[in-house]
Amino acid sequence: MKKKIVVAITGASGAIYARLLLLQLQKLQSQITEVGIVMSNNAKQVWEYELGNQEYHNFPFVYYDKTDFNAPFASGSARFDTMVIVPCSMGTLGRIAAGVSDDLVTRAADVILKERRRLILVARDTPLNLIHIRNMQTVTEAGGIICPAVPSFYSRPQTIEDVAMTVVSRVIDLIGLEHESYRWNED
Repeated sequence: MKKKIVVAITGASGAIYARLLLLQLQKLQSQITEVGIVMSNNAKQVWEYELGNQEYHNFPFVYYDKTDFNAPFASGSARFDTMVIVPCSMGTLGRIAAGVSDDLVTRAADVILKERRRLILVARDTPLNLIHIRNMQTVTEAGGIICPAVPSFYSRPQTIEDVAMTVVSRVIDLIGLEHESYRWNED
């Protein structure tokens, strides 16, 4: 079954994760019917600062303004089955945990949770305080998946992109897409 995916990009550090995920979704389009993208203004600034470009404009997906509550995934009737917030700021996580739907990112997350669909938050902050941990607990208990941007090293990554791909590969697995990736003790 093909996926309908929302990708939200917030202003946390870690634009590389968003970029690599979008590149992979582009490669895996045969498994996807639709990708909607929403970016905060801070996300665009962080992307430009960290990656030195405005490449976020170049992906063949549908873009929505963060205030566009007419976006299809602002309603459960559109049947988007997965939402990934990458990177997910602690502020966004806190608003989702509290049920505050003050922009399209948090409204879409609320819709995904209420419809019992897959919400994946690629949390990108360290260290964590107790408020962060409790917000993660609340979102997890509501059905969300916290996938911290914590890379693995058993695949022996050689570049910074290889390191970041260890997180993105896990996200793609969580979405339920088939792809080539390092698997522990598999040839």
